[in-house]
Amino acid sequence: MAGITKRVTRLSDGRELLYFDDADTALPPERPADARPPEPRPALPALRQDPLTGEWISIAAARQNRAFLPPTELDPLAPSTPGNLTEVPGDYDVAVFENKSPSFGPALPAGKPAYDQADLDRIGLGRSLPGYGRCEVVCFGPQHTGSWADFSVSRARTVVEAWADRTAALSAVPGVRQVYVFENRGAEIGVTLHHPHGQIYGYPYVTPRTKNLLDSIANYGPGLMGDILEFEAKSERVLISGEHFTVFVPFAARWPIEVHMLPHRHVPDFAATTTAERDEIAVLYRRILRGLDRIYGTPTPYIAAWLQAPVHVGRADIRLMLQVTSPRRAADKMKFRAGSETGMGAFIGDIEPEAGAARLRAALDGLD
Repeated sequence: MAGITKRVTRLSDGRELLYFDDADTALPPERPADARPPEPRPALPALRQDPLTGEWISIAAARQNRAFLPPTELDPLAPSTPGNLTEVPGDYDVAVFENKSPSFGPALPAGKPAYDQADLDRIGLGRSLPGYGRCEVVCFGPQHTGSWADFSVSRARTVVEAWADRTAALSAVPGVRQVYVFENRGAEIGVTLHHPHGQIYGYPYVTPRTKNLLDSIANYGPGLMGDILEFEAKSERVLISGEHFTVFVPFAARWPIEVHMLPHRHVPDFAATTTAERDEIAVLYRRILRGLDRIYGTPTPYIAAWLQAPVHVGRADIRLMLQVTSPRRAADKMKFRAGSETGMGAFIGDIEPEAGAARLRAALDGLD
């Protein structure tokens, strides 16, 4: 987008750091260097296969060392100060950097792909593979706390541009098979930092959720996601009808608060969106998240998941999709994945989706 500027540099340990400056930024172009002494990168995680499901589990022991709800003066995502040298050496609008304690990587295979799909799908006992991939942190702003309600449309648009840029970049990383953009918000979700931020994962395999979707498409037909959009657009669960996207509560919502957004044309990922589509994503996503906080009048915990087509398969059938979910079922009550949900993967809905949609429409009313 014209006006949004990307500046690429490196941290002292060699990790990539990217600054994305708002179109209306007040920041100078110069950024200080990382003043911290270099530290060794963590060992490559190991993927271990669960033979009961065929799923691959990343054993990333270095994640045990990551920061856990530090005090404000030790915020590792704030701009560095002499008393707190952080992951971001200078002031910023939006900053993206390689995760210090990644779930995948930092080592990458010599070739692409690292292993073929048939080998990944084969079931065996004691199977282990290198946990190649890439994990990045996206800082939405320099403030220690806050939410999307505090961000301008300009800042939201910068974040969307960063997501698109990084989706394209990670899709080209050797060994990466799927790119996932997400945000966890709230202690109830399990966040370890209050600083407003999200993450991007470059998985070395196609995720279980996506494989299930591919199976559904194979069963239904290649027009599944377009037909879902047409079906939901006619329902009373529609929240916002935009020029390029429709926002709705899904017919079979699992969570007390669940919002989906689909593009009107087939778009496999962020990298394939147009400037106009990115403009609307920024406005609608900001509006959705601001609306969540109006339901009960206090910040609502959520997971915002941007589902994208894998790098090599399903790109003609899977389109970019936002799924925002929250376990908050009342002002002072949470829904947890208990026996049925965790043990059997069988969800029990607490709130009728149509009632949830009506409540969300009321919360969104009047928001721009």
